[in-house]
Amino acid sequence: MRKKSIKQTQTQKKLLIHLAKKARWVRKKVLSMTVNAGAGHIAPSFSCIEILVVLYQGRVLRVKPNKPKWGYRDRFILSKGQAAVALYAILADRGFFPVSELKKFTRKGSYLGGHTEDTIPGVEAFTGSLGHGLSIGAGLALAAKMDKKKYRTIVLLGDGECHEGSVWEAAMFSAHHQLNNLIAIIDNNGLSATDFLKNYLEIKPLQKKWESFGWEVIVVDGHSYKALLSSLSGISSRHLSKRPLAIIALTTKGKGVSFMQNNPIWHYRIPVGKELKIAQKELTYIRREVR
Repeated sequence: MRKKSIKQTQTQKKLLIHLAKKARWVRKKVLSMTVNAGAGHIAPSFSCIEILVVLYQGRVLRVKPNKPKWGYRDRFILSKGQAAVALYAILADRGFFPVSELKKFTRKGSYLGGHTEDTIPGVEAFTGSLGHGLSIGAGLALAAKMDKKKYRTIVLLGDGECHEGSVWEAAMFSAHHQLNNLIAIIDNNGLSATDFLKNYLEIKPLQKKWESFGWEVIVVDGHSYKALLSSLSGISSRHLSKRPLAIIALTTKGKGVSFMQNNPIWHYRIPVGKELKIAQKELTYIRREVR
């Protein structure tokens, strides 16, 4: 038993190091893609990179990059579609399309637009107009139940997006239909496009809100691979529950670049000159966190 325990610990450590390496690569790729294009949302992407990396590189989502429309695949919807640039990097790294395509981000002739579109291999829905993703996810989850299929649907929302009434309509619908095959992950970074949520429309207590709508709720550190993996480890046994699951991931907007972190002005700005050099340096020498 001790040998087995040591082996499991070593395997987990290798996985955590692998995930940290991937997250570091994605952040650097997001920066280079947006600078090259002169467009894109860096800070909103940086807050959810660990979440995306765990989903796609942490053996959570069942997908086949060589068969993007595989019928038994798990469905993932990036409802906060402004973080598309991060998802593109991960999808390319997984083999859904060539990594070389990332250089064409938002350029003429490229299928990689500023927001996710369902014409892109690996992308399930056209998102970015906030408040739609959970409704689409609820429909997919209900369809799976009606067709007796075992795929799971995971939707990643922004916390500012939870101002949208359609989110709560979908939440109520999902609980009513006992969509235990639906998981919502809320990127809770406390900021929206122009300001801190607490300054204009507070959403706390977020956990109690989701619970009051009939969901199971887990609150985790959204930059901790261990915490994210733990919160998602039970999704294969979701059939034992009668409720959908909400994971509130506590994150930092702009995570990884000091002057972007928790700074509202960086929702859409692209660094230039001295700022760019600082960002590149910080992402090059960033410590590989394996927490």
